[in-house]
Amino acid sequence: MTSSGNNGKMTMNAYDHIYLEQAMDTLGDMLEYAVSSCGQAMKPFYRMFLSSGIATQFAMGNPKYIAGMSGTELARAVAAAVGDHLPADRPLPEGERSTCYWTGWALAYIQWQMGCSFEYLERNGLAIEVLAEAYPTLHETDLSKVLLFAEDKIRVRLEETEAPLRRFRRQLHLTQAELATQSGVSLRMIRAYEQKKQDLGKAEVRTVFNLSRVLGCTPADLVT
Repeated sequence: MTSSGNNGKMTMNAYDHIYLEQAMDTLGDMLEYAVSSCGQAMKPFYRMFLSSGIATQFAMGNPKYIAGMSGTELARAVAAAVGDHLPADRPLPEGERSTCYWTGWALAYIQWQMGCSFEYLERNGLAIEVLAEAYPTLHETDLSKVLLFAEDKIRVRLEETEAPLRRFRRQLHLTQAELATQSGVSLRMIRAYEQKKQDLGKAEVRTVFNLSRVLGCTPADLVT
């Protein structure tokens, strides 16, 4: 299994594919139980999941959470982790899975495929409510279309909030490879900084200085 950096980006597929279906079902059951059985609002409960630390462990493939708990147990573990508790549950209605279940189920798939944290998805265009709103059009489609939907939402958000590094580089008509050669910063890291998968503000001072020197700006211009 892999570990997550400060930016929330991990090596693709943090756990083996054989656990994916179970992880998807667990996350879907967690949301459905919390919302449909315990009366929680989906958005606040999901924020609780993100702040609990369990979301990070789930994304990293910790078997305790992706395979060792039911959705009900996971929901209650989330509440306990933030010092809260869920009210007494009530039986779920008969019938097909709810929007909440599908949203959690699809979200686990997207996270696994993209190899990023749930926090990364949330702050870069794929908030839980955005995915839930897509349920009517996506819940019967192939999962590949669900993934394309997520990638498009994130692409648009990142373009709307262009990294200063990318903006200065484009103004000088430099390619990423040219900037890497002239600054001594690896092409991989430049791509990560521009895509906001790594935080340039947390990079070594020399890295920021070398980039600013080539781009003709101050170090502060790149990290604000």
